[in-house]
Amino acid sequence: MYQISVEQHFDAAHFLRGYQGKCEAVHGHRFRVVVQVKASGVNDIGIAYDFVELKRHLGDILSRFDHTCLNDMPPFDEINPSSENIASTIYNELKLKLAGAPVSISCVEVWESPQSGVAYSPD
Repeated sequence: MYQISVEQHFDAAHFLRGYQGKCEAVHGHRFRVVVQVKASGVNDIGIAYDFVELKRHLGDILSRFDHTCLNDMPPFDEINPSSENIASTIYNELKLKLAGAPVSISCVEVWESPQSGVAYSPD
């Protein structure tokens, strides 16, 4: 099994509805996103999945969120833009983009600081 990883970031503001503490106020992060996909083999030139393609798909998703207030963006206009919800949203959108590809998503990580992050996989 091969694990392929890419990392990108986006800058955004958010606030957590119903949270009692500092995070209920609008604040910002440089969110670091790491995606890992897995493949059982490689193609005829020895590549399990092209980094360029994976970065493009992830970039398409993250570009919607970059330099926004996440609370104004679907689906976070209805659900809290917690790191957990951001990770599962990215997972679900990326899964659609990878339909038919020879890989499956192992994990989506969202880090809102160097010390605080979450990893999501549906299992």
